[in-house]
Amino acid sequence: MSRAATTSDAFNAVAEPRRRDILTFLALNERSVGDIVDALSIEQPSVSKHLRVLKEVGLVSARRDGRRMLYRTNADGIRPMHEWTETFERFWRNQLLRIKERAEQQSNSEKDRRGGQ
Repeated sequence: MSRAATTSDAFNAVAEPRRRDILTFLALNERSVGDIVDALSIEQPSVSKHLRVLKEVGLVSARRDGRRMLYRTNADGIRPMHEWTETFERFWRNQLLRIKERAEQQSNSEKDRRGGQ
């Protein structure tokens, strides 16, 4: 079975670790390619390629500021991934709650066996 192109959707695009690093770096502030290159120690042509993929799938947007292009994350593009991961967040929250309840039950049982000390 052939692998889907990395530009086919947001999920395939973020399968590349450097793209995730770029998205994380852009999460709070708009940045230029040069800022990304300096901060992440990735060569400029590679950063530009990754930004192009992220832009094509709608995870980042760009605007021109003079001669520079500034990139930022696109919340609407990231929303489907966030919604998908929420399922697992609920699962783990439920699992952790069950572990906590079991630990509390064991603790209470041990106290009862020791005579409530």
